[in-house]
Amino acid sequence: MAKTGVFESDPMVMTKAMELKKELQKLVRNIVDDEDCRTELIDQARETLFALKELKVKKRSSSLKLRETVLCPEEFKCPLSKELMRDPVVLATGQTYDRPFIQKWLKAGNRTCPLTQQVLSHTILTPNLLIGEMISQWCKSRGLKLPDLAQHANEEGMTEADRDHFLSLLEKMSLTLPEQKDAARELRLLTKRMPSFRALFSESLEAIPQLLRPLSEGKSGSSMYPDLQEDIITTLLNLSIHDNNKKLVAETPMVIPLLMEALRSGSIETRTNAAAALFTLSALDSNKTLIGKSGALKPLIDLLEEGHPSAMKDVASAIFNLCIIHENKARAVRDGALKVILTKIMNGMLVDELLAILAVLASHQKVVEELGDSGAVPCLLRIIRESTCDRNKENCIAILHTICLNDRTKWKVMRDEESTYGTISKLARHGTSRAKRKANGILERLSRAVNLTHTA
Repeated sequence: MAKTGVFESDPMVMTKAMELKKELQKLVRNIVDDEDCRTELIDQARETLFALKELKVKKRSSSLKLRETVLCPEEFKCPLSKELMRDPVVLATGQTYDRPFIQKWLKAGNRTCPLTQQVLSHTILTPNLLIGEMISQWCKSRGLKLPDLAQHANEEGMTEADRDHFLSLLEKMSLTLPEQKDAARELRLLTKRMPSFRALFSESLEAIPQLLRPLSEGKSGSSMYPDLQEDIITTLLNLSIHDNNKKLVAETPMVIPLLMEALRSGSIETRTNAAAALFTLSALDSNKTLIGKSGALKPLIDLLEEGHPSAMKDVASAIFNLCIIHENKARAVRDGALKVILTKIMNGMLVDELLAILAVLASHQKVVEELGDSGAVPCLLRIIRESTCDRNKENCIAILHTICLNDRTKWKVMRDEESTYGTISKLARHGTSRAKRKANGILERLSRAVNLTHTA
């Protein structure tokens, strides 16, 4: 008779565990049968084992967590996790939190108290022995046994052996080229498949500089060893997906310059992943400013102009995110974004994404002037007429509305379009609410202009 365990009480967890076990059996069979076994198979087997262990650790603690959280007094719960505290500590403001959760808050770059929003005079965490003892007595009186602190700190499935392996991989980034390549490849795989490995990079300010050392020590990393550059840049992308890493990654001094170099000189996969990393990092407004000031828009625009199909979506997404803040709009215009974007749109390439960027840029005065001189108005009217996408029509009419407000010389083109096709009035009747407002705004201006002409 099979033993019952932590997996059997949750059908979804049990199904996932069975899938992982089957995958592990297949990998082990391939490793045993393959005389010249590829290291990737061993890496995958190790990662599958990690995932299986992660399921077991999380499931084992979940039933205890649920029982504790329901029963325990509010003052025993961490304000961040809403769970019973294992290691209560006092912040500079006097508020008590569970150590792992307030440490995560501080490592994310926050320097305020989550409850009071007061700026911290220091980030020293003092054990709250009184609350700790009260929690301990409360648990004993109810027959509850909390996991030890080491297990609690490693709820994501990480062990000290995992951390040691992580540190050894970083150390190899300073050794010989073959060791650098092996370590970079493994870090790329681990950070792709295991969120817990991404989180490890936030535990030390030296981790990211160590990762980047082969590229930061000279041009050889990119010009002579493109595979090494690709693995390191892709690892940066993987790290950037982790929310707590975004600020740390972007503010590491060598990161943005190396991403810019990758945009200019890497393989197409490296350039695509560098653009994706900039897009992911630009989720934070502070990073948008930092990336814009660094000059990263120019290589992004150059890559957009080259038009590699596999790279264009990531590049367009990065440009759109960066141009949400006003100062980056001016930089994008200065770096030639408008001409590139219009050319691509007129050629029918990536129209949805590029129209969204154009709508964002249209609030910049110089963009309005250039749009009027570039033949954009007939193109935008044609898209409204022919497109079936409401979002595209909305972006087009918003851009045309801005042009209409600022450039009277284009009113004739719009009147002729309206006379021939009724394009704007149709959108005023059947478009989205925003499109209707913009279309009606244009029609009112055109109507007033005609009335004034007749009166004169």
